[in-house]
Amino acid sequence: MKLYAPSTIKQIKEQYDFKLSKSLGQNFLTDKNIIDKIIEDSFIGEDDLVIEIGPGIGVLTAAAAEVAGKVIAIEIDRNLIPILKDTLTEYDNIEILNQDILKTDLNQIIESNTEIDGRKTKSVRIIGNLPYYITTPIIMKILEEGVKADSITIMMQKEVADRIKAEAGKKAYGALSVAVQYYCSVASVANVPKEVFVPQPKVDSSVIRLDIRKDKPVELFDERVFFECVRAGFGQRRKTMLNSLSGVCGLSKEAIAQVMQSIHIDSMRRAETMNIEEFALLANEIYNYQRG
Repeated sequence: MKLYAPSTIKQIKEQYDFKLSKSLGQNFLTDKNIIDKIIEDSFIGEDDLVIEIGPGIGVLTAAAAEVAGKVIAIEIDRNLIPILKDTLTEYDNIEILNQDILKTDLNQIIESNTEIDGRKTKSVRIIGNLPYYITTPIIMKILEEGVKADSITIMMQKEVADRIKAEAGKKAYGALSVAVQYYCSVASVANVPKEVFVPQPKVDSSVIRLDIRKDKPVELFDERVFFECVRAGFGQRRKTMLNSLSGVCGLSKEAIAQVMQSIHIDSMRRAETMNIEEFALLANEIYNYQRG
């Protein structure tokens, strides 16, 4: 069964009287080339555990199951569970969970699957076609909770992907860019036009792969201080760093000016010009200043 075919999607909707949920951002991919590209660029192997977020009717799930040791598909819509059990019935290496990804302990799932068919699990790959409205919370949950995965290959709204990939000095560069790039190296996989979805969304999508870093790109004395500086810096983008950071970690405007002067960063700069190394330098100096 070609699950990606529009005719199959129509047949499944009619057979199960299934109505697509706008609130859950359900848009089903119909381009096999994109499906193959996602699987190929996820580097899934026969000893790997794949965790899929939002399998829908099982298009990516089936493709992943062909090459993975085991696939765990996490779907929030209970109306899709019987459909998934039907469309994926030929695969014995798929487990379907009716859960909310934001409330799911992914590390517990990983720890329960350290072996696949008696062989040690080699890598953990997360894949998915994420609902636009909840993309950022899902990504940051995985990264901030320290989920023991090797990579995350996901489709999202192109605008969000552009923000994640953006470098300092670019218009799209912001707090999300810094946060994701601190935890991961980012690779582009594919741009996906809106025309290859059912129903068709209003905007184009992109697929990116986030390879979770074993070693962070900068050394931090305190991650909390670093992210507080990043959030404050981008909180009001038009302000200078001096004004944006006033009050960060309880420091006065004068103290911030002193800190920035000591590390030779112009306090009149804006956050969008600051790269991750400069944010780290700033955060570490603020940490030292706090401790006298």
